[in-house]
Amino acid sequence: MNSGIYLRAIIAILITLSAAYYQRKTGPTHPMNIDTSWKGMQISADLTRSHDGEGDQPVEITVADTSVHAVIIFRRFKTNDEWVGMKMTRDGENLYASLPHQPPAGKLEYFIQLKKDDNEFTIPLDRMVVTRFTGAVPTIVLTFHILFMFVAMFLSTWSGLEAAYNGDKMYMLTYWTVGLLFIGGMILGPVVQKYAFGDYWTGIPWGFDLTDNKTLLAMVAWIFAAWMSYKKKAARWWIVLAAVILIVVYSIPHSIMGSELNYETMEVQTGQ
Repeated sequence: MNSGIYLRAIIAILITLSAAYYQRKTGPTHPMNIDTSWKGMQISADLTRSHDGEGDQPVEITVADTSVHAVIIFRRFKTNDEWVGMKMTRDGENLYASLPHQPPAGKLEYFIQLKKDDNEFTIPLDRMVVTRFTGAVPTIVLTFHILFMFVAMFLSTWSGLEAAYNGDKMYMLTYWTVGLLFIGGMILGPVVQKYAFGDYWTGIPWGFDLTDNKTLLAMVAWIFAAWMSYKKKAARWWIVLAAVILIVVYSIPHSIMGSELNYETMEVQTGQ
């Protein structure tokens, strides 16, 4: 095996890691990091934007000054509910509260108001934090889903690089990509969706869930590339195209336009 294939494998790993990091950091369920100061005090928090399983959602902020009090203020997302305020409990430098549990795909919007003497400070300053509740997904199912999707992304990128250089491993890598993407995205993905929100599939033709639909697009692209590989008809450029499609799909933040509970109808909607 020549050194070129090793180099392309390393590049594929770096691209995959970069795409995974970008997706993770930009997704709507990634905690909102707060690191600011007020009246000479340092305030820090990772305000959570998702909660799985039973029980209420914990929220924690760090304010060392024990004379500072805090209230977490929340309501159900996309409703005209009255805002509810709940005093946060102090334990040393930290202030704690718990948002009430919601049905799967239910969302709450919240912010925190700090008070010291007659002065008040709101975090975050410019927007509400929106958090989504999900059902509990078994760790083993979620782990294998993530593992298969990550390896499929790596092999996809490697396949594309091999095809661009007309490497002799591009066909083998293509078939492995299709197999792992099918297991991770089309089998384990719906199982995760079922545990989290109660439905196996909420993409086309039954819904507009972006995660399901982008997975379907990537799957179709790779099946076509595999078919062209089998027929040996200009396959290398179809492999490159499928690899590019999967990179673009993988870079779209996870959970955008995903499942969301409509509190008026109590039905889960997608594509919102």
